[in-house]
Amino acid sequence: MFNPRRELGRTGFRATILGIGDVADRNVPIETCVATVRCAMDAGLNLVDTAPGYEDGYSEEIVGRALRGRRDGMFVIDKIDHLDRPVRPQVDESLARLGIAAADLFVFHGISETAAWQRLAAPGGGMAELAECVRAGKARFRGISSHSPDVLWAAVESGLCDVVLFAVGPFCNSRYIDEILPLARRRGVGTVCFKTFGAGKLLGDTTGYNRPLQVRPREANAVPPAPVARPPSGVQMWTRTQPRAAVLQPSRCSRTSRRPSASGTPSRATPTWPCWV
Repeated sequence: MFNPRRELGRTGFRATILGIGDVADRNVPIETCVATVRCAMDAGLNLVDTAPGYEDGYSEEIVGRALRGRRDGMFVIDKIDHLDRPVRPQVDESLARLGIAAADLFVFHGISETAAWQRLAAPGGGMAELAECVRAGKARFRGISSHSPDVLWAAVESGLCDVVLFAVGPFCNSRYIDEILPLARRRGVGTVCFKTFGAGKLLGDTTGYNRPLQVRPREANAVPPAPVARPPSGVQMWTRTQPRAAVLQPSRCSRTSRRPSASGTPSRATPTWPCWV
């Protein structure tokens, strides 16, 4: 049973430091996808992240089926994909695909421009609409996901976000670790981190999102070259020499991501990671 857990900001929820993300692939039978999610749940993982844009709602359907009879104790994150549309109908559509009355957290998806965040945060904007959904019992908490440290800084400081989602991995801006994680911890804002293996590139699984390698490195030559003695790469060296390496959420497209800290300073970064993603 997977037991390591941390407080998810001010939500009062103790999330496993590894969570469940996406798992949608229309080339895979839904029964297999559901069984994958349930296998992770059986192992003790208690946080799951989905979005309507992941395979056009397929991810939400998978998560919903996996949660049947097992909703209690799971922290469910869903997203609002369209900033130019009313919020409540999008929330209702997602909840219908999930087959649940309420999600624990809804976040606005991919808010990476300051102007977009300012529109959401303005009086009567998207965050206010989402607050109405919270008051209506359709969600418990609200937040954003972002690929911009500047936007995240403003969002955390605003007091409007209970949880924020952002990338932490070997290909990501170090400001996420050096600035955003400590700020979120000081403000009591939960953090969920994704893309921990950079869309699979750390493992050599892909050339980018949704672009699997046509020929995997080990298959490139029928006769493998003779081994050459060389020092391990920076990430390999770090994971071999740091016994406190942390893991976070699987990347959406890598499916099996696990991530050691890219900062090289686990004593600083580790306490601020409440959970995966």
